[in-house]
Amino acid sequence: MSVRNPITSAWTGLHYRRSLASRVTLLTTVAVGFAVSVVAFAAYATVRTQTVGALDDSLLTRADQAAATNPLEVLAGQQIPQWALGAASVKITFVDTNVQPMRLYSPGTEAPFGVGATEIAVARGQRNHSARTVWSAGERWRVVAVNAGAGQAFVLAQSTESTDRMLDRLGLVMLLFGVAGMITAGLAGWAVARNGLRPVRRLTDAVEDIARTQRLEPIPIDGSDEVARLAQSFNDMLRALSASQQRQRQLVADAGHELRTPLTSLRTNLDLLVQADATTGLSAESRAELLDDVRAQINEMTTLIGDLVELAREEPVVPTVEPVELTAILEQAVARVRRRADVEFDVRTSPWWVTGDAGALERAITNLLDNAAKWSPPGETVMVTLTEGTLMVADRGPGISPRDLPHVFDRFYRSAESRSMTGSGLGLSIVRSVAERHGGIVRAGTGPGGGAGFWFSLPGQPSPPLVTT
Repeated sequence: MSVRNPITSAWTGLHYRRSLASRVTLLTTVAVGFAVSVVAFAAYATVRTQTVGALDDSLLTRADQAAATNPLEVLAGQQIPQWALGAASVKITFVDTNVQPMRLYSPGTEAPFGVGATEIAVARGQRNHSARTVWSAGERWRVVAVNAGAGQAFVLAQSTESTDRMLDRLGLVMLLFGVAGMITAGLAGWAVARNGLRPVRRLTDAVEDIARTQRLEPIPIDGSDEVARLAQSFNDMLRALSASQQRQRQLVADAGHELRTPLTSLRTNLDLLVQADATTGLSAESRAELLDDVRAQINEMTTLIGDLVELAREEPVVPTVEPVELTAILEQAVARVRRRADVEFDVRTSPWWVTGDAGALERAITNLLDNAAKWSPPGETVMVTLTEGTLMVADRGPGISPRDLPHVFDRFYRSAESRSMTGSGLGLSIVRSVAERHGGIVRAGTGPGGGAGFWFSLPGQPSPPLVTT
């Protein structure tokens, strides 16, 4: 069981509650501030090291020159002015370890200064020279020692006050420039974020307007960057959504129009039955006729509702469908239509296997056969052939007029000749929907016998597909 760190969780929540522009500004400021701090620290450390090194070299050079000029006894007995050693704040100390106890003395009345184990080691010849920092009365001194003979050392100390003031000023200048750089970086980051995210804000405003007004209007696109591609993808989604919405509205409107007629007729017949029973009654023949009419209207509504449900299924075939032998599906559909149609069927098939929904395929083929049987004269023969995945259904009827041919697969479309016949005008629409969902096509034209012909093609193969385990 993992335990969440409350501090990390709080920081993560705070980070993602901030706007994208503020995050870009903060990231830019932090990045530039870190870079400026590193550069300033490196520059300050370099200058400090170089300055201290230069001071040590100067002190060692002067100490060597002073020690080499005269013997230590002569220098110790003289009053050496500070300016003679190149600085106004210099302390001089002589170390002599040849006598016991060790002798420390300075020119004039000055007290010995800056002598420690390091300087004694130089006097004894254990080291050639030394350089270190000594604090005295709150002031920093740089102390160097050089060997001045056997058992002797010359110690020279100089205050670093001027050097420290120069380094302090340098540090203050770098700090001010660093703060100014961070402020400038923050302003630049804010400006870049504001200008760079302007297309995102426009896209957000457009999306919010669409969500508020429900107007699926495309968003204007400027440029060809990533935001423009995002807007283009959103426009594609809007077009698909608008088309789906239009299809739904059209389906509802057409369904309402088609359902109005059978509902009105059904209500009229039921009212007649009720009124007749309440008065003189109906003869057996009239009652049977009305009941047959009601039963036919109920069947018509049942068919229409089933067609509407089938058309509402516009999703693609799910990947769990099974291989289907189209020949077997065709034989089942022909057997079903034969029982209710007064026509003959000349069926010629060759094996063809497809991957799809057997129920939907049988519904589509049945619709094609029913349509051919409806338009064929009684006793005529409907030609049905299945060759290499293309099912052709041709009747002996009057055929399809050029005016109606482009619309035969439209929902609820019925030609002038078919309006007196039974049907919902959805059968061929279902055929096209099933074909498209299975990756196939359907087309209409003139059949070999001069009547209407329909060609229903599906991708597949003549042998069963191999089943992998």
